[in-house]
Amino acid sequence: MPTRLQVLIPISIAAIIVGVAGIVSLPSEITIDTNSNFLMGTVQLDDKILQVYIADTDPRRMRGLMFETESFLADDKGMLFVFDEPGNRSMWMKNMQFHLDIIWFNENGNVVSIEKNVPPCITPVEVMSCKSVGVSADNTKYVLELISGYVDQHSITEDSHLKIISI
Repeated sequence: MPTRLQVLIPISIAAIIVGVAGIVSLPSEITIDTNSNFLMGTVQLDDKILQVYIADTDPRRMRGLMFETESFLADDKGMLFVFDEPGNRSMWMKNMQFHLDIIWFNENGNVVSIEKNVPPCITPVEVMSCKSVGVSADNTKYVLELISGYVDQHSITEDSHLKIISI
């Protein structure tokens, strides 16, 4: 019969290997550093002016709001995902720390879809099963992420309009 030490040593070594493999397998574009090097822009959503972090490259879109705290987005801030061409766009809530309202827009700034209070995937079980939130329409050019509750608080609807002021 194996001793306690003979059982614990292989288990400890396996745990260390799994931990190191997990850290090494993180994409290099994703860091926990809150200095994300996002450019800032300004948009108008109906009659509200918003300062937005611009996610206009694959690394920035992949990073998104991962690891940020709710205080990163004030009521007058959001993150605008800008794509080169219209297409079917889904948003992944992996490593998010708070709920979001998400609005998809076509290239003319018209609303394609709205999802409110989208939950984050934080725990290991949630991260493993984290699903993308998406729309069925294939004509999305911009996606705007806002603090949860913004859509209801500011009466944003399917008839709302996004105007790009500067990005």
